[in-house]
Amino acid sequence: MNHIVLFEPEIPQNTGNIMRTCVATNTKLHLIRPLGFNLDEKHIKRSAANYLEHLDYQVYDNLETFFTLNKGEYFFFTRYGEQSPDAMNFDQQTHDVYLFFGSESKGLPVNILKDNLDHCIRLPMTGFVRSLNLSNAAAIVIYEVLRQQKYQQLFTHEPNHFKGKDYLKK
Repeated sequence: MNHIVLFEPEIPQNTGNIMRTCVATNTKLHLIRPLGFNLDEKHIKRSAANYLEHLDYQVYDNLETFFTLNKGEYFFFTRYGEQSPDAMNFDQQTHDVYLFFGSESKGLPVNILKDNLDHCIRLPMTGFVRSLNLSNAAAIVIYEVLRQQKYQQLFTHEPNHFKGKDYLKK
């Protein structure tokens, strides 16, 4: 199973967008406190509320609790990483895949990054910006993981309970 881990997210709209992406990709979301917002429908309504009933998520008080309860392969996304996501082999994982993203203003704790240099990943970009928006980065990364895994258990066409596979052929 694939997981997105948000360490101390600060902006409710980013987290709401990531929630929607998690529902779309059958990805479990893990939130590490403190959160920069209340986790209620009012704060994330515009970006995720229509999908919350389908979201698999868990909130933790700290990273230590998270690491105690969740075992698998950890990948840390940081502007200081020296590998790109396509350099990683996500399709041969025998354990759950955890994709870590830090807070919008501070990123991930430096000690975690230093202890996991071989699993620190950077999205390639120009030298004009430090990083991408958190929700954009999470979407790019989970879709790279899913691409390598051949989009298992996801629709590659419009489901019939919406407009259906043959909508454009009518």
